[in-house]
Amino acid sequence: MSRAIRLAKILRIVGRYRLDEFVDVEQLSALPRFALGLAPWRLHPVPDLPRGVRLRRAIEELGPVFIKFGQMLSTRRDLLPEDIADELAKLQDNVPPFPQEQSVAIIEKALGKPVSELFARFENTPMASASVAQVHCATLHSGEQVVVKVVRPDIEPIIRQDIALLFTLARLMAKYHPEGHRLRPVEVVSDYEMVILDELDMGREAANASQLRRNFENNKLLYVPEIYWDYTCRNVLTMERISGIPVTDLETLRARGTDLKLLAERGVEIFFTQVFRHSFFHADMHPGNIFVDATDPADPTYIGVDCAIIGSLSDADQYYLGRNLLGIFRRDYREVAQLHVECGWVPPQTHVQDFESAMRAVCEPIFERPISQISFGQLLVYLFQTASRFDMEVQPSLVLLQKTLLNIEGMGRQLYPDLNLWDTAQPFLEEWVQQRYSPQSVLKRLQRHAPSWLEQLPQLPEAVLDSLQHSRGIERHPSERPQLLNEKKRQKEGRSRRRRHLLAGIVCLAAAASTFPNVGQYLANAPLISWLLAGLGISLFWPRGD
Repeated sequence: MSRAIRLAKILRIVGRYRLDEFVDVEQLSALPRFALGLAPWRLHPVPDLPRGVRLRRAIEELGPVFIKFGQMLSTRRDLLPEDIADELAKLQDNVPPFPQEQSVAIIEKALGKPVSELFARFENTPMASASVAQVHCATLHSGEQVVVKVVRPDIEPIIRQDIALLFTLARLMAKYHPEGHRLRPVEVVSDYEMVILDELDMGREAANASQLRRNFENNKLLYVPEIYWDYTCRNVLTMERISGIPVTDLETLRARGTDLKLLAERGVEIFFTQVFRHSFFHADMHPGNIFVDATDPADPTYIGVDCAIIGSLSDADQYYLGRNLLGIFRRDYREVAQLHVECGWVPPQTHVQDFESAMRAVCEPIFERPISQISFGQLLVYLFQTASRFDMEVQPSLVLLQKTLLNIEGMGRQLYPDLNLWDTAQPFLEEWVQQRYSPQSVLKRLQRHAPSWLEQLPQLPEAVLDSLQHSRGIERHPSERPQLLNEKKRQKEGRSRRRRHLLAGIVCLAAAASTFPNVGQYLANAPLISWLLAGLGISLFWPRGD
């Protein structure tokens, strides 16, 4: 019954804000078409406003879960028209606080002690309130100033109910919207479900914050507050209280004499360091989560909070993304197109020449402008939009990365309008590529994978026997020959690819040994590496069986 009432409210808001224009009503079945066109839903219609404004107001009226969904949707500029994305970006998550008695009760139940025993001082009035949690200031008995983040009571059932309705709406949109297939609304809602349910787990957020703090330990770029694990669990998070200037408070930053150019450039450096050096990046770096320590105005430091949403890239995505970005910087569109096909971001049957031509058509008009006027984040959006015409499947990690880059670049341009992101990014990426393929780095990666390869060595004879039996099966069952031959072809390609990789590894080891005398001595004295090289040789020269 509650779901039916909620659905009725949604339909009323949809009708009042005339959101039916986002759906091809003529293709709807009789009942949905009747519900959207029913007179009561259209009572008190809103004034004649642009569609993006009407959509934003409807989402605000629907409540916190839809607001957060709209905020996330606003980052999918590869899927949305510009006017709608701009309006959704204005969504504010200002939610009234829940009663302080409930906050205290949740903390005491979660941590197993009265608040008076846990804290020397606890402020009942929250300092901030959002859709998922609210924050209270407190002081530990040891004297540390902390903030306590408390998840809203009974929020998970509400979120799950609204997500179920979002899935229903997404399926309708996928079926009836003219561009439903390209927009992939069900996948977007699925991504959102993972994000918002993760935000309910304060233990996960605390673990993310601890990792990010460790990554930037003894580093002037970014400071992450300390987590107090004895006062943290699934629905309560306690962390160090920071004192900083909101990054949007330009008046105060200027009054302190802060080096805004350096601050803007450091924001870009933080982004690329997280993505390419750590493969662990804060994916919610909007201005509300960023503060500045301007104690030394000539050497300012960022402070990052709210680590609920974290992105990471696989080694392969890291490599292909770095190469793609360098290709864009150098305007080498052929390489960009080939990399998209090679890494599987577009289907293998894509014509590289056609894709290259489309990339050139997007990039060239942009590059004709002064470099300081080019938005790198927006360029990525345009490239994703172009790639979508070639059936590019955008990975969630790439979407988070695009969103974060847009946030960072927008924040940097606000701090220093003449920010040239390219001057910071290109040298960083070139140095990263050089370091990634230096002999020392290759040797480290070989050592890291050595235990796994050695573990698989004893299984090689069994794999060969399986392959022989598989081949005999083809001879005994000719009717299955086409499928088995295709499978054999894939296996053969996989073996050839592994041989090439192993050969490349041996060549790199040989280069390292010849370039650095100590490396050769180290290899000779390391039993593990010796066995690894023996295994590599066995795998490389094993009879092919083809």
